[in-house]
Amino acid sequence: MSSVIECRKLVKTYHDGSRELRILRGVDLDVHEGEILAICGASGVGKSTLLHMIGTLDRPTSGEILFRGEPLLKLGRGAINRIRNEQIGFVFQFYHLLPEFTALENVMMPALSQGKRRSACSARAKELLDKVGLTDRVTHKPGQLSGGEQQRVAIARALFNKPSVVLADEPTGNLDENTGAGIIELLWNLNKTDGCTLVLVTHDEALADRAHRWVHIHEGLALARKSR
Repeated sequence: MSSVIECRKLVKTYHDGSRELRILRGVDLDVHEGEILAICGASGVGKSTLLHMIGTLDRPTSGEILFRGEPLLKLGRGAINRIRNEQIGFVFQFYHLLPEFTALENVMMPALSQGKRRSACSARAKELLDKVGLTDRVTHKPGQLSGGEQQRVAIARALFNKPSVVLADEPTGNLDENTGAGIIELLWNLNKTDGCTLVLVTHDEALADRAHRWVHIHEGLALARKSR
């Protein structure tokens, strides 16, 4: 099975005055094409830190990250930005939608921010809103949408550029149980129908147990817990 992302001996250290805090201590991790991989662990162990480094939002103190065999840390900023914008989709616990724009405009934002015309983007955005069950919410702004609907818009936005991998950081953490279950079913269905590779950070081991594989972050290391 081919790997989209490979992490080798990732270390992340923060400094607080004279004190050194080592969050990750040498993480080895592969993300396989078309799988759902869950990253689990207690609060504060570095799950989100790891996800942000995988997504090029943060850099490791040491170690290596390969994206389709390309060593990210050896690339220039422009090349890394292109990979982030074109190959990686992000879904966060807090939806980060722009309040002054409609659902349709928020979904188009990855393309609009690159200077593409709205007329060239709207068909793709409408297709995605339909896919996530928001056909009737195209012109609604975030303040007119429920939390679950806002997260569906965020998922559609993450998929706009047809990324190689979607990174989801506690995507149901700000939702009630029933709404959160609907978001998880949506993500699992996207993996099944579209072959979307999904990396999911969660503290919920029952949810992690539904993934194809899951790893547990403990004392700065990624420990394999399940594969099916």
